[in-house]
Amino acid sequence: MPKPRKRLAGAAGPAGPDNKGPAGKRTKTKNPAGASATMGNSSPEKTSASIDSGKNLSNYWLMKSEPESRLEKGVDVKFSIEDLKAQPKQTACWDGVRNYQARNFLRAMKLEQEAFFYHSNCKEPGIAGLVKIVKEAYPDHTQFEKNNPHYDPSSKEDNPKWSMVDVQFVRMMKRYITLAELKTHHQAHKTTGGPLKNMALFTRQRLSVQPLTPEEFNFILSLEEKEPS
Repeated sequence: MPKPRKRLAGAAGPAGPDNKGPAGKRTKTKNPAGASATMGNSSPEKTSASIDSGKNLSNYWLMKSEPESRLEKGVDVKFSIEDLKAQPKQTACWDGVRNYQARNFLRAMKLEQEAFFYHSNCKEPGIAGLVKIVKEAYPDHTQFEKNNPHYDPSSKEDNPKWSMVDVQFVRMMKRYITLAELKTHHQAHKTTGGPLKNMALFTRQRLSVQPLTPEEFNFILSLEEKEPS
């Protein structure tokens, strides 16, 4: 199997790691088939599309990956949206998630659902583009690979703990939507009741796979046509 090349969760900053142990979404590798493709603290108020089970969510997601080189157990976990575009069929598996809630969100994803590809743990975090789900959840092979940063000796092949999906590049954003810009809207919307008031990017910062409501998704798309505030 190919070496892992992808990392999703940021290791620092407002969109940091999923937890302090093996994190929620971390590195990504190419699809081995060559293919067609701690929870953050939160208030009792619901954030984004729902919360814990991963069920009954909207059709939209935000998925974090690291676009800059960083070694984890000797493996470079860099994987940017440009790296995804360079894969066969512009498709890769979203492996390395080691947070149970983020895993449940992966398991809730359905074919053709869309997600923002978010660049995390970098100089300018933000939303770089759009991807779609082209293969629903199946066992993450990296949990069984002893030389992989996300190897989990407690996971068994007959009862795997961790899942991944395959994603395919859809398009780049018309302009890069920065974390700082999103935070400005989130802060304003907490007062006005706007669509980003409960966005999981700010209420559950550590999760690397997050649900979005249709209102959140559409508002962020609308920002492409506007100058940064």
